[in-house]
Amino acid sequence: MAALRACVPVSRLVLVVKYSSCRSCAVTSRTPYSTVPSEKTFDKILIANRGEIACRVIKTCKKMGIQTVAVHSDVDSNAVHVKMADEAVCVGPAPTSKSYLNMDAIMDAIRLTGAQAVHPGYGFLSENKDFAKRLAAVGVTFIGPDTHAIQAMGDKIESKLIAKAAKVNTIPGFDGVVKTAEDAVKIAQQIGYPVMIKASAGGGGKGMRIAWNDEETREGFRFSSQEAASSFGDDRLLIEKYIDNPRHIEIQVLADKHGNVLWLNERECSIQRRNQKVVEEAPSMFLDADTRRVMGEQAVQLAKAVKYSSAGTVEFLVDSKKNFYFLEMNTRLQVEHPVTECITGLDLVEQMIRIAKGYQLQQKQEDIPINGWAIESRVYAEDPFKSFGLPSIGRLSQYQEPLKLSHVRVDSGIEEGSDINIYYDPMISKLVTYGATRAEALARMEDALDNYVIRGVTHNIPLLREIITHPRFVSGDISTNFLPEVYPEGFKGHHLDEDRCRELLASAAALHVTSQLYSHKILGTQRVSSAPMDQNNWELCVELGQELHDIEISKSGNSYIVKVDGGQVEVCGDWNLASPLLPLTINGTCRMLQCLSKESSGNIVLQYMGTLFKVRVLSKLTAKLNSYMPEKVSEDTSSILRSPMPGTVVAMSVKPGDTVADGQEICVIEAMKMQNSLTAVKQAKVKSVHCQPGETVGEGDLLVELE
Repeated sequence: MAALRACVPVSRLVLVVKYSSCRSCAVTSRTPYSTVPSEKTFDKILIANRGEIACRVIKTCKKMGIQTVAVHSDVDSNAVHVKMADEAVCVGPAPTSKSYLNMDAIMDAIRLTGAQAVHPGYGFLSENKDFAKRLAAVGVTFIGPDTHAIQAMGDKIESKLIAKAAKVNTIPGFDGVVKTAEDAVKIAQQIGYPVMIKASAGGGGKGMRIAWNDEETREGFRFSSQEAASSFGDDRLLIEKYIDNPRHIEIQVLADKHGNVLWLNERECSIQRRNQKVVEEAPSMFLDADTRRVMGEQAVQLAKAVKYSSAGTVEFLVDSKKNFYFLEMNTRLQVEHPVTECITGLDLVEQMIRIAKGYQLQQKQEDIPINGWAIESRVYAEDPFKSFGLPSIGRLSQYQEPLKLSHVRVDSGIEEGSDINIYYDPMISKLVTYGATRAEALARMEDALDNYVIRGVTHNIPLLREIITHPRFVSGDISTNFLPEVYPEGFKGHHLDEDRCRELLASAAALHVTSQLYSHKILGTQRVSSAPMDQNNWELCVELGQELHDIEISKSGNSYIVKVDGGQVEVCGDWNLASPLLPLTINGTCRMLQCLSKESSGNIVLQYMGTLFKVRVLSKLTAKLNSYMPEKVSEDTSSILRSPMPGTVVAMSVKPGDTVADGQEICVIEAMKMQNSLTAVKQAKVKSVHCQPGETVGEGDLLVELE
């Protein structure tokens, strides 16, 4: 039984929970590295973060024999990282500014628990020099670089000047702070369009906009400064030349306090949406050995220039001719660090802890290998059909990670029953696969995505699977513009060719017949069935989209022969109707489908090739009668504006009686610290406004009506 004790420092209640033993959790990793807890480091470390990265740090601490303290907001009181840690401290309510960014509360937690060091993870306070200073003032070790490096590299303007001085290739641009929108326009005109407007502090794709003309520069300045202030508490911006159609390749560095610096090869991070990474891999197909070495050496030069110590990442943009330019340095553990761990065999969290304690690096540059290939897919609670991923919230009603597959690692901070809410990043997990070759790692990623069960929230697995199987990605023909180039009209899900369509229809029909026969056998159902028990052949209709397909299906044991659309499909399987996974052999090829729902009426939702398809299996008579039913009239969306995601209304730009033009901004919704401008799709007069700035709205909520 967990022991509780409560203390009330000043005017704040801090609750400390101590766990006698770690409960089981949904965070399981299979990684090629091992940790040898032979060196004395710290007795107790506090992790100033949440979710998967907090769990990731706790796991290495346990291997090293280090006690751990978790901090959490009140809504995270039952989170996985809280259960994993030896102690847990509530540091405030849900908003990050009152909890995970609340330095006073976190300092109180350190004092209460006697933690000797703090690992900040990524985001939140991980690159906050003031937090590092406060820790140093009370004799607590910050597991990261010193404050000078944080400040120098955390400010994009200063870091660019330092990079130039260190003879690191840099992007042409304005080396000062842009103060107003009109200043931004003048600077952009001098540099030449297109330009990148981005926050001087922070990273993670927040506070970044590409502008191709003066109007987009003004708009980009406004949104970037607002996002920067919201995410980092610093609204300063800089402008530089936008390198069109580049690759985003970064170098992992590792440096100790004795002047030793290593580069741990590169990570390819070009698959992005809204300047945020989606799929990463190590190494990169694009780099040759010489370019890799020069990039690594320049990354080391920059780290030495700021006397860097800890794990850090130097990001570059690389053009089609392999010219590379310094983008920024992240003075923290990077989200995508697992792929580097897979190919080098190093535990980067362990290395950070060793370095923070003052140990020298155990490796030399010639000891750093590239063993095999690793790919990471960021699994988000997002709707990929909306701008490649707008946040989704909800409770995970069913959750099953594909850890039974070999060479699969899942870094997550959630479990079945966890809530995904509007307060934090919508990441569910980082899914990593490893292989001797890239083709092997990709094949394992495809299997892992097909075997990943997530229910209760909309997720981006359909998009991830399409990316890693797309011919351009498979061949390595990628850039940061991959998604808009491949899906210029937006992501629509898996496109079914004739063979795949027949496979889906046959699988749905076979599943329906199996379910009907099982219902008859177990329940003795007397209702009229589309699949009577006293026969082995049936004539059915399957509705997919707007089309109705005639089907003839016959059964022999666990196999079905299905005739559909002029072809024949054989479907075999164990038909475990209780399992969310549906492993089938279709015309001799193994496929993993998922059945999300099935009804006796014939409505079935199947996940096939990563995409959800809604089908309806009907008897011939039912299909004929159904054709007489009136069609539901679709809502006229041109005259209304609904919220495409849950979030907070930041700005309302119109009022009743205003006339808006096609494309004019109506309001701004902020979700997970990203601001989204919603615009009119036609010229019209505003009839009514149903929300105000500061209000929270849900997906589909009515915001504005037009006449």
